[in-house]
Amino acid sequence: MDKEKIEQAVSMIIEAIGEDPNREGLLETPQRVARMYEEIFSGLNQDAKTHLSKSFEIVDDNMVIEKDIPFYSMCEHHLLPFWGKVNIAYIPNKRVAGLSKLARTVDVYSKKPQLQERLNIEIADALMEYLNCKGCLVTIEAEHMCMNMRGVKKPGTSTMTSVARGAFEEDLDLKNEAYRLMGL
Repeated sequence: MDKEKIEQAVSMIIEAIGEDPNREGLLETPQRVARMYEEIFSGLNQDAKTHLSKSFEIVDDNMVIEKDIPFYSMCEHHLLPFWGKVNIAYIPNKRVAGLSKLARTVDVYSKKPQLQERLNIEIADALMEYLNCKGCLVTIEAEHMCMNMRGVKKPGTSTMTSVARGAFEEDLDLKNEAYRLMGL
């Protein structure tokens, strides 16, 4: 990440909106924003394979659900935050991921300029590819600042997305059981 370029751009934005980038309260803002971007866009330099390739052998292939995984991301259209919770259900294929690995996978894909719909797809596809599970269901419920503070200005509106792969696409009863266990 080019922090120097980010600092220059932020300074230019401050000036472009009519503020004084040399004002005391704004003097270090470009550096703060550059450090923040390094953190909130850290998913750009990560690979979910790193997390999901570490798995453990199991005997039964019963459904695993990890729900209410908190996340935040940045809308790629306005560079405003959106945040919410991810629910993941999957059917193992003789191997399970460590529970923290699912949360880390959410971080990999959410910590970059993103669309909620794509975030949902990327998490599901990573589970199928790197965990080699028999199927997965990923749901996301999120609130978007681009809906809250600009444009339509509808605070409190949440957006729900869902992606099913493998066994969850083929078996409606399984999908409905997962939704029920997720509280949806």
